[in-house]
This record gives sequence, C-alpha cells and structure tokens, in this order.
Amino acid sequence: MAATFTLYKLIILYMLNKVDFPLTTSQISEFVLDKGYTTYFKLQEALSELTDSGLIRAETTHNRTLYHLTENGAETILYFDRKISRAIRNDIDDFLKEKQYDLKEEASVKADYYMNAHREFEVRCRIEENGSNLIDLKLTVPTEQEAEAIANRWNTKSQEIYALLLSNLL
Repeated sequence: MAATFTLYKLIILYMLNKVDFPLTTSQISEFVLDKGYTTYFKLQEALSELTDSGLIRAETTHNRTLYHLTENGAETILYFDRKISRAIRNDIDDFLKEKQYDLKEEASVKADYYMNAHREFEVRCRIEENGSNLIDLKLTVPTEQEAEAIANRWNTKSQEIYALLLSNLL
C-alpha cells in the first residue's frame, strides 16, 4: 500500500516536471482519475503530503489551486522517475502532449479577489506568459458576489476581453 501511494506522488512530480508551467488540481485530477490510477481522496492526500514536504508549492486563489514543482521536487523526481513504469510515463507524456496548449492556457489565466481598506472588493485578473503579465487588470466592486462572479468568468472570457481591449486601444 505504501509503495502504491508513493507511486501517486511520483506521478504528480513527474507531471509537474514535464511542463514549464504550474498545473491545477483539476488538470492533475483529470489525468489521474480518468486513467483510474487512484481515487479523488487519495490524490488529494498525495497533493497535501507533497506540499507539506516541500516538494511542490501550492498557489491558491478563491476558485482554484495551482501546483508548482519546487527545486527539491525536481531533484526527487530526477532520482526516482524510474520507479514509474514505462507505460505510466508514456500515458503522462501522451496526456501532456495532447493537452499542452489547453493546460498552459488554463494555468496562465489567473483571477483572485479580496476586500480592500474601503470595504469594497478588488478583483485582480491576469494573463501571464513566460513569467510576464500580458494583462493585469484590477476592478473594484461593492459585493463579494460580484467579485466572485468576475473572478470565475475571467477564466472563460479572458482571451475575448484581452482581444477586445487590444482592438479598441490600438
């Protein structure tokens, strides 16, 4: 059982090591659960243990969590990646190759909100590319419900809004 649980953690480390951007909980879950490697609860436990041990770093907003591989995590998977069967590594490689653009785009779109000193809610919406912001937009709204709605819609509307801004400003 311990060896199986270790495999789940190695799968997560391997996935994060193969991409140059963070992965969301849902992206990792999509692969692990669709392939039937483990249950949602075991996956959450593995993510938690990896975070607690400093092998991955979690970046949490109100609507999702992004996981980044740490330097210790990269060293660990470099040493232990052969503990993952060739078949599983191929499954991961195929998944990442097939979905790389979608995965990267989803991870580069970020939105979060918080209450400011004036007791209003500020929503920060960003699109990042190669470590730089393509857009960093801050909006102030009176209610948390509006802030949450904007943050949630940014994930699906960001490209359209970015293109609209460029076309109107250029």
